[in-house]
Amino acid sequence: MYPKNAWYVAATPDEIADKPLGRQICGEKIVFYRAAQGVAAVEDFCPHRGAPLSLGFVRDGTLVCGYHGLQMGCDGKTVAMPGQRVRGFPCIRSYPAVERYGFIWVWPGDAALADAATIPHLHWAVDEGWAYGGGLYHIGCEYRLMVDNLMDLTHETYVHASSIGQKEIDEAPVTTKTVGDEVITSRFMENVMPPPFWQAALRGNGLPDDVPVDRWQICHFTPPSHVLIEVGVALAGKGGYDAPAGFKASSIVVDFITPETETTHWYFWGMARNFKADDKALTDTIRTGQGKIFSEDRAMLEQQQANILRHPERRLLMLNIDAGGVQSRKVIDRWLAREAPAPAPAPAPAPALAQPQTQAGQVAA
Repeated sequence: MYPKNAWYVAATPDEIADKPLGRQICGEKIVFYRAAQGVAAVEDFCPHRGAPLSLGFVRDGTLVCGYHGLQMGCDGKTVAMPGQRVRGFPCIRSYPAVERYGFIWVWPGDAALADAATIPHLHWAVDEGWAYGGGLYHIGCEYRLMVDNLMDLTHETYVHASSIGQKEIDEAPVTTKTVGDEVITSRFMENVMPPPFWQAALRGNGLPDDVPVDRWQICHFTPPSHVLIEVGVALAGKGGYDAPAGFKASSIVVDFITPETETTHWYFWGMARNFKADDKALTDTIRTGQGKIFSEDRAMLEQQQANILRHPERRLLMLNIDAGGVQSRKVIDRWLAREAPAPAPAPAPAPALAQPQTQAGQVAA
């Protein structure tokens, strides 16, 4: 269902600021905490009595079980326990974890394959000219449905009619291409009126909100399940996507989709923008508006998942607008195929039995 040999966003740093965090990632129960040498992640299972280590606490950079005080090292080995010898305690699993770009990343697969250099570079997270605000939703649907949703923004006209939707989204042609493992879906709309969300963004950048604009949506999927969407509006006739900064309001919609189970996922959403980056009030306003938009997605997707589970025999239809989601699933399937166990070799054929012969050398009947 989901690749495990990959980096997923597991948490934000504030979630482990003062206590451990238990979270299920790709079916793995993991506890995250701040160890002496940085962020750590181990199996959420105390080797003593099986209690969740996430119910414990951190003392001097060491994770302490909240049941009997067992102290756990970030390598999965027991460090100490009051009044007990712990040298023979079995190890629990540890997971590669990295804090980068304002997120905690985890590798739930084969630790020997984890390479922090393969965490995608997020230029907006390290550039002082950009601001970011976001949040986290727990979504009751499988992660690929969210990928489908984000790679086909036609739904904005209907699901988000009061904020970012407009009829021109339906009317504008969509192009989809695949470059290596990246899938890119693009839509451009010229000389349209900005919907309410983008009217507010134009005002936030000191631009008029009641004049025609050129609007764009460029969705980038990269495995295992990241979707970054370039979005924006520019005053009509000023160059659209390539317009000078003084004539547009543009940003990147950030979507990190982390599977929890086969029918649930963690959705880290946000928006990075490169205008009025120092305006914290504007960041809060955009975050509030975006949170409402994504809550509308959550309501739709969870009901979609319920329907699919209710009717597993029904096949979903694929239209031209679904090309981005279809191609993204093909990339996911390739990643899954790499992790599939090699098929067992076919058994060698049994040797033929010698048949009895007569004295004359003829085969007996």
